[in-house]
Amino acid sequence: MSRNLTANEQASFDARVKAAYEMGGMLRATVEIADNIVGSTHRFHKIGKGMATRRIDQTDVIPMNITHGNATATLEDWNAAEYTGIFNQQKVPYKEQDKLATIIANAIGRREDQLIIDALDAAATALTVDTDVGGVGTGLNTAKCRRARRLLNEKGVPKAKGERCFLISSEGMEQLLGDGDANTVDKNVIKALYDGEISHWVGFDFIEVEERDEGGLPKASNDRTNFAYHKASTGLAVGLNMRTEVNYIPVKTSYLANGIFSAGSVAIDAEGIVEVTTTEA
Repeated sequence: MSRNLTANEQASFDARVKAAYEMGGMLRATVEIADNIVGSTHRFHKIGKGMATRRIDQTDVIPMNITHGNATATLEDWNAAEYTGIFNQQKVPYKEQDKLATIIANAIGRREDQLIIDALDAAATALTVDTDVGGVGTGLNTAKCRRARRLLNEKGVPKAKGERCFLISSEGMEQLLGDGDANTVDKNVIKALYDGEISHWVGFDFIEVEERDEGGLPKASNDRTNFAYHKASTGLAVGLNMRTEVNYIPVKTSYLANGIFSAGSVAIDAEGIVEVTTTEA
């Protein structure tokens, strides 16, 4: 192997990582995106509600005094790096470079997801569904989903299809699949038991988040925190979209493949976020 990758080899590796990355991250499409950010922070702006007042003859109009605010996301820099040795490439029955592309992409994708999950968890929200809704100390059920829907509706959160998301754990999906309302064909047009998952229910798109070394959905003892939220409630500011570098390191007789990513996430409007607590074994 050449000691220096050609431009074509570099481009080939980079393209494979980007294709895999699009499959790795799950949550980017569920939040507001600010791309190509310059600087270490980004402010997502928020404008408050207004209320019309009745007009009275010969009196001044009354301003609505709409409030303005912002939520600041602090960008963090991340690497996903691994060495690929010249000698090792002759000892394995696969192209290590291809495998590394997938691993790097998935690592960056999970980290991006975790930034969003952490922002949801940090939101100062009073919209909560406790574990006793639908039964004392119960797991995820239709009653909790309905309560989350009601709480968002009471705040006037938009109900457009595809803009409300519900993050649940794998055990939460198992619990919901066992719910009679969710898995009955008469009540749910989606064949939940046939497909082994529920992708949409009571106005939410469901995304199952597996157990992750990055943290995943918060869990304290047997209490799992799930999140139901609207797309506009949370923002992701991206300073550097994931890209790769491949450099030869002579002292290690290896190539260093590195995924680079810089981003930050923040809750923009806590009224669009519901924390749903469930009991898990």
